[in-house]
Amino acid sequence: MPRASKRKAPPPTSPSLASCDVVSKRAGKGRPRKDVDKIDSLFESYANQSLNMIDPTGIEALCSDLKVDHTDVRILMLAWKMRAAKQGYFSKDEWQRGLKDLHADTIPKLKKALPGLEKELTTASKFEDFYAFAFQYCLTEERQKSVDIETVCELLNLVLGPRYQLQVDLLIKYLKVQIEYRALNMDQWMHFYRFCNEISFPDLKNYDSDQAWPVIFDNFVEWVRDKQS
Repeated sequence: MPRASKRKAPPPTSPSLASCDVVSKRAGKGRPRKDVDKIDSLFESYANQSLNMIDPTGIEALCSDLKVDHTDVRILMLAWKMRAAKQGYFSKDEWQRGLKDLHADTIPKLKKALPGLEKELTTASKFEDFYAFAFQYCLTEERQKSVDIETVCELLNLVLGPRYQLQVDLLIKYLKVQIEYRALNMDQWMHFYRFCNEISFPDLKNYDSDQAWPVIFDNFVEWVRDKQS
């Protein structure tokens, strides 16, 4: 039988060098392990252990530590930053995503990051994304497509009010007295922002019903003009 050829064995790898290589690769990817561990520890301090999520009770505790009311728009901004999928809950992945992006691994750092979130949303594209998220975040039931009028009014005041208070006040008054709609869908919601952003107010001179506005806006403009006449 032919003799098998002998191959030289690769030089032995030092266990310490191998472990250092693994550590260096991990450290080079994203934030240092130490910071990730701190973010995880912070998550655990608020999480419902049986759900492995921060639930409404945990969010209330978080708000208390941040000294921010749970109805404050900055909490909604924080949920947007995390891309939270379920209202009133933060998963561990969502928590990690948001806090890594905010470079916050302690409550003081997170509190300090909140004004930066507000500043970030002064960019038109970011604000529009946040505005869309705010509506989607209120879709709490499976296959839900619309949000009730009362919630829409609260959300308009919270999200659009600081920018377009005059328009929002009148929109809310109209929504509360009209009887045609009990809930609004995403398309109608997005058009509220477009309306506030594009239409001259309060004269409404550049409003054109032929520009494919949802019917609710034709009705609203007619209602406003009747009040002005």
